[in-house]
Amino acid sequence: MDDGLTEGRLECLFTGSIWAEGPLWIPASQTVRWSDIPNNRILEFNPAAGTTTEYALAAGFTNGRTLDADGSVVQCSHGHRRVERDRGGTVTGLVDSFEGRRLNSPNDVVIARDASIWFTDPPYGILPGTKEGYEGEQEYGGCYVFRFVPAAGTLSAMITDLVYPNGLAFSPDESVLYVSDTAGPGHGVPLRIAAYDVRDGSCHRQRILELGEGHAADGFRVDLEGRIWTSAGPSLRVYSPDFELLATVAVPETVSNLCFGGADGQDLYITATTSLYRIRTTTRDATTAGNPKE
Repeated sequence: MDDGLTEGRLECLFTGSIWAEGPLWIPASQTVRWSDIPNNRILEFNPAAGTTTEYALAAGFTNGRTLDADGSVVQCSHGHRRVERDRGGTVTGLVDSFEGRRLNSPNDVVIARDASIWFTDPPYGILPGTKEGYEGEQEYGGCYVFRFVPAAGTLSAMITDLVYPNGLAFSPDESVLYVSDTAGPGHGVPLRIAAYDVRDGSCHRQRILELGEGHAADGFRVDLEGRIWTSAGPSLRVYSPDFELLATVAVPETVSNLCFGGADGQDLYITATTSLYRIRTTTRDATTAGNPKE
């Protein structure tokens, strides 16, 4: 659609995954890294060469990832039930338990300007019959949004009132944290995005956007103007900070997640079921992860 936010046509860059997730632009290599979770591998697409390679195999069923200030990648591992750091291919664990009990299966992650690591912890990687991890128990009895402070080694539960918290992103000034809840009507709640005011070291409920059946906001990014770019079933949707729908882009498969990247940060890379897609935009990510020059 001619919305002023996207340009050109949606391109399919790679296909062959089972469930593609967790895309991230890697400035150092000028590549897009993402997970093929059931195949337990991490893939990378090189735009300059137009090729996709396997970055890692037996990868711990990784899901979402983000770029830290030092250029390392912080990622969520379903298989190890932890948040971990990948520094040039060397992977080390950061946090795997809360009050002495194992985490569920960390799903998506962002890093705030104060270096704290925020992540969601739904149970998708430990559910019965899962192909995205290993079956297990929810040991601490919930599904929370956590804040981990690496320097202090402290882990705090910041949001405990969602059922299956999934994607998350900060507003440009980090005064609002957006979190998707993908539990849905089967768990007695609508598919939804919750917006929380972040102040005084805690999160306060601000407002809720209820989504249509089958249009889960799995993963999302926020651009420089504070607009929310989110997965929505077989489409990409863009909302204003006040949850006004601004644009919809149809995608041939169910969208899982997305990231900004490219030479100027304005290419949007989209993971959707078996494939990686790209569409040109007129904006870029609010975080430095979307700016390859920073």
